[in-house]
Amino acid sequence: MDRIEITPELSFSRIVYGMWRVGDDKDTSARHVQAKIEACLAQGITTIDQADIYGGYTAEAVLGAALRETPSLRDKVEIVTKCGIVAPAGRHAAARVKHYDTTAEHINASVEASLRDMATDRIDLLLIHRPDPMMDADETGAALDALVESGKVRSVGVSNFRPWDFSLLQSRMESVLVTNQIELSLAATSAFTNGDLAYLQERDMPVMAWSPLGGGSLMTKSGPLADVMARIAAEQGVDVAAVAVAWLLAHPAKILPVLGTNNLQRIASISDASRVVLDRQTWFELYTHAIGHEVP
Repeated sequence: MDRIEITPELSFSRIVYGMWRVGDDKDTSARHVQAKIEACLAQGITTIDQADIYGGYTAEAVLGAALRETPSLRDKVEIVTKCGIVAPAGRHAAARVKHYDTTAEHINASVEASLRDMATDRIDLLLIHRPDPMMDADETGAALDALVESGKVRSVGVSNFRPWDFSLLQSRMESVLVTNQIELSLAATSAFTNGDLAYLQERDMPVMAWSPLGGGSLMTKSGPLADVMARIAAEQGVDVAAVAVAWLLAHPAKILPVLGTNNLQRIASISDASRVVLDRQTWFELYTHAIGHEVP
């Protein structure tokens, strides 16, 4: 499995295992979660994506139970997590309305909860989960800088930010924002043309892609795109999910797809995408059907 440099001291596996559904599994035991992690490690997938809000603020603790049971796993993985969304659930059940909170107080409290829940003394990458229209960039930036300085967080970034949101926060920071995790897939192609991807490429910054299978829609919809994906999958001896992920891997922007499933068999085949070969015309064939018309 290829790796992508995030900072000079930190690299991620090219494919990331997303744990947004880990708390929804029928089996959330430490042993079962450990089996998922081991299945990833066997393929060279070492990077795990979390968020405080996943599973109604339970998913981090599900991972933490596995790390407490087998502490040696912690040094074999890199942990990404996110903060900033407050929803009326779990520890924020008293919230009157879903909202964003990027104050220093909230970020620090979220990090402490994440460290405790995941049974770790450090977060490898902390992301601000959504752009906050009430963000005080000076306060948020200073809070992120202080967390990096403290060693509790090794690096920081954002998720779902537009270029102007990214630039605003970065302008108030000493630390470098190292990535933006955005929606990217054959079902969500706007970032390829709206400037989001170009902005990150201009800065030679790795891009994390959430929902690379379109929330599963790419596996279930019929039509020309599905037919082409099925043809390529048959030609290369993989499933259509591998083709969808390979389409992202083929792009020069150093995209890191974040793939989540609770099925151990599917987890074991995540890396199949890395052996799919797509030439330029095949890439554009998929893109053409994804956008519904030929390029201008």
